[in-house]
Amino acid sequence: MQLLLVSAILVSPAEDRASDEPAPESSEASSPQPQPRSDDDWPDLSEFLDEKYGFLPIALPVTDPAVGYGAAGAVAFLSRPLGESRAGLGRPSITSVGGLGTENGTWAAAAGDLRYWLDDRIQTTVAAAYGSVNLEFFGIGKDSVLDDDPLDYNLETAAGFAQAKYRIGDTLLWIGLAYGFAATEVDFEPLPGTPGLPDFSRHTNAGGVTPTLTYDSRDNIFTPVSGTYVEAGGGIFSEALGGDDEFQRARVIAMQYIPLYPKWTLGFRGEVAASFGDEPFYLRPFITLRGAPILRYQGEEMAQIEAELRWQFWQRFSLVGFVGGGAVWNDFERFDDTQSVVTGGGGFRYELARKYGIHMGLDVAFDRDNTAIYLQIGSAWARP
Repeated sequence: MQLLLVSAILVSPAEDRASDEPAPESSEASSPQPQPRSDDDWPDLSEFLDEKYGFLPIALPVTDPAVGYGAAGAVAFLSRPLGESRAGLGRPSITSVGGLGTENGTWAAAAGDLRYWLDDRIQTTVAAAYGSVNLEFFGIGKDSVLDDDPLDYNLETAAGFAQAKYRIGDTLLWIGLAYGFAATEVDFEPLPGTPGLPDFSRHTNAGGVTPTLTYDSRDNIFTPVSGTYVEAGGGIFSEALGGDDEFQRARVIAMQYIPLYPKWTLGFRGEVAASFGDEPFYLRPFITLRGAPILRYQGEEMAQIEAELRWQFWQRFSLVGFVGGGAVWNDFERFDDTQSVVTGGGGFRYELARKYGIHMGLDVAFDRDNTAIYLQIGSAWARP
C-alpha cells in the first residue's frame, strides 16, 4: 500500500497559491465568484481551464533520490470548474489515470476516482495501482551495518483502496471508513548473519480497515490559501481481512495555511504515525520530507514537521523557502533505536493560472546526504 500512496501522490494534481489579494469571502449557501483575470500580458492558463475544465493533463518529473530521475503523467477529468470550490465544500469530483517510470527501472500505473454525493454529504474514493519499485535497504537503527553498503531490493505490488466519508451535520467534520489491500512480492536475499534485517516472506498480502476522522476547512483542495486540515486514523490489518499478518497502524496529519498580508503565505505540515505488531518492513511509517529519499528513514514510530514561507515578490513570481525535520524510532534493545533527518531548501513559483491561483515552479531540497530537485505544480503537500 506504500506503492499506492506514492503513486497517488505523484500523479494527482496539487496546486499552491500565493496571491496579492485576499481570498474572497464565501458561504456554504453559494459559490464565490472567481476573481477576473488580470490582463498583464503574462502567459496564463485560466481561460483554458474555464473552457476545458472537464479535462486536466498533468505531467511531472520524478526526482526522488531513492528511485532516480524519471517522469510521471496523468489525465484528470473534473466534474465542475475549479472556481466553484469554496472553503471545505463545493469541490469537483475527479477521475484520473496515470503512470510513472524512472531511470532505475521503477514503474507504476494507477487509477482513481474521488466523488461527492448528496450535496457534499458523502465522499467516496476508490483507487488501484500496480508497479515495481527498486529501492535500497539501509537496515534498522542509527548505526546499522548497512548504512554505507545498503542492499538493493524490489517491491512488486498490486494494491487497491476504497473509502467512504460522511459529513457530520452542517460541520466540516467527516467520519470515514477505508479498506485497503496489497499483494507484494519482495525480491532480495538478505546477507546471512547480517544483524538488523527484518523478517519477511517473499510474497506478502496485507489487508485492513481504517476508520478516520477528518476536519477540512481549506478553501480549495488544489490551491489552499487559508484553512486547516486535520485527519486521524487507525488501521487494523489481519488474516480475517485478507492479509497474512496481524498488525495495526495509527496516524495523525495536520496542515495549516496562513495568508500574511500582503504578499506572504505561511504553511505548516506535521505528522505522527506508529505501527504495532508483525507489519512487513516496507509498511512501517517513513519520513516524507522534501530531500529525504522515499522509504529511507523508517521505524515503528515516526514524527515529522515542515514549514514553508512563500513571498510573491514581483508580478507573478514567488520565492519559496522551507525547512523540516523528522525522526523514526524502534523498540529494539540491541540497536540504537532512533534515526533523524533535517531537510531544507528553496525554490521559485510562477502564477500559471491567476483566476485559480495555480502556481508552478522548482524546488531544490537538501538533507545531509542528498540533493533533490522537484518540479512542483502548486503545493508540495498534496491531500484530497
